[in-house]
Amino acid sequence: MTTPRWIELDGVVNMRDLGGTPTADGGEIAAGRLVRSDNLQDLTDADIRHLVDVVGVTDVVDLRTNVELRLEGPGPLRRRDLVPHHHHSLLVEEDLEHVAEAALAVPWSRKDRGEGTTEKAGAGESGVPYEDTAPDGDYWARHYLGYLAQRPDSVAAALEVVARATGAAIVHCAAGKDRTGTVVGLALSVAGVADEVVVADYVATGERIDRILERLAARPAYADGLRGRPMEHHTTRPETMQRILTVLADRHGGAAGWLREQGWSEEQVGALRSRLRA
Repeated sequence: MTTPRWIELDGVVNMRDLGGTPTADGGEIAAGRLVRSDNLQDLTDADIRHLVDVVGVTDVVDLRTNVELRLEGPGPLRRRDLVPHHHHSLLVEEDLEHVAEAALAVPWSRKDRGEGTTEKAGAGESGVPYEDTAPDGDYWARHYLGYLAQRPDSVAAALEVVARATGAAIVHCAAGKDRTGTVVGLALSVAGVADEVVVADYVATGERIDRILERLAARPAYADGLRGRPMEHHTTRPETMQRILTVLADRHGGAAGWLREQGWSEEQVGALRSRLRA
């Protein structure tokens, strides 16, 4: 295991470079290739200079929904148009993507309130939907598996950006925990990082969950949806990420196998692996 490589900036609280993460064969993830983060709405001028000039960011993968983007507006880095931004939402937005005012609650809370419908998918040869393989009560495991079932196009596209980036690729959502955790988990797994290390990286976000929620509570897209939710609802539980990795292994032979089933060639899988490894 490694100590998280936090990138300490004024405008984020959950940004870290995955460089130094060990792989199962004794290698490691290269520094300056894959950065995970919470939202970039509050970056300062100094933050932007550090990301571009020191970290070497060349691409940003934004996993938020159209609703979030409309409510939040472009962040400072996007407004300056210094690096390409690639938007790949992991949620099925239905008609809410056209009515921003209807989504003042966090988008992932709609299912709890009974709003909208979500067709189950991703059953594969077993005939059992992905989401139904999550343990009872593991709210987040169901959501993460839902990303793979409902938006495999976005997950694969986000990983393609990482594979093709010439510098560091930042992958982020709102908190940098759930959508980001799912995409980064797959990336690390493809690169040969052992399950327990992928899980440890996911759990590391829990070290800053108080600060993450404090940031989100002040943002227009999230304040109402977070109100009244207990802190334990946001806990990063090891078994949650392990469930996703187990489903990928059992049904697809791992994250790389899942990507092949989405149409990736061996060359594409190899390019992602090579890009991430030192």
